[in-house]
Amino acid sequence: MPLLVNEIFYSIQGESSFAGRPCVFVRLTGCNLRCTYCDTRYAYVEGCQMGVDEILHRVASFECPLVEVTGGEPLLQDDTPFLITSLLDKGLIVLLETNGSMDIDRADERCIRIVDIKCPSSGEQESFLSDNLGRLTDMDELKFVIGNRQDYEFARKILGSIQRGRPSPVRVNISNVFPGMDAGTLAEWILEDHLDVRLNVQLHKVIWGTEKRGV
Repeated sequence: MPLLVNEIFYSIQGESSFAGRPCVFVRLTGCNLRCTYCDTRYAYVEGCQMGVDEILHRVASFECPLVEVTGGEPLLQDDTPFLITSLLDKGLIVLLETNGSMDIDRADERCIRIVDIKCPSSGEQESFLSDNLGRLTDMDELKFVIGNRQDYEFARKILGSIQRGRPSPVRVNISNVFPGMDAGTLAEWILEDHLDVRLNVQLHKVIWGTEKRGV
């Protein structure tokens, strides 16, 4: 069961509620969206075939309990769910970062799914699969990337409807387009509206900059 893998690397988790923790990233090749601010365009097509056992061996070499399967869009590949289950069966904490356009229930329910809802400045705001909202568990997280005030208002409106319809709040991460959107301004908006969200400043970019790969 080979997968097309763009890169596997060990770094600091830059986003989500796991921000700041060491993490192994398995970046799979391919994406069905073309966001205007995409910072991983190299993952659209670049990659090499790797079997699941080979990926597991590479992940194990880093001796890290936290793994993120990302992309591109990892759920485009048929064998991604098998990879996720195999990682979980090794006793690892597994995060799946997905752009929200595909059925997240294809991933093992033990996996923590970080689901991106695209805002208007991405150019892909119609891509979100609304049924995914009903598939979220208490373990899962939502993500919004904010490029301007219109994006912020878009996210705020969606959050209001999501939280009203759930028995327990979903974890929400909001980050600024970097560079472009000032994190301080975004923080002020969040405070003004008393939003119960986590502000992510994409630690990996703060530490290593925007051009370095494999971090």
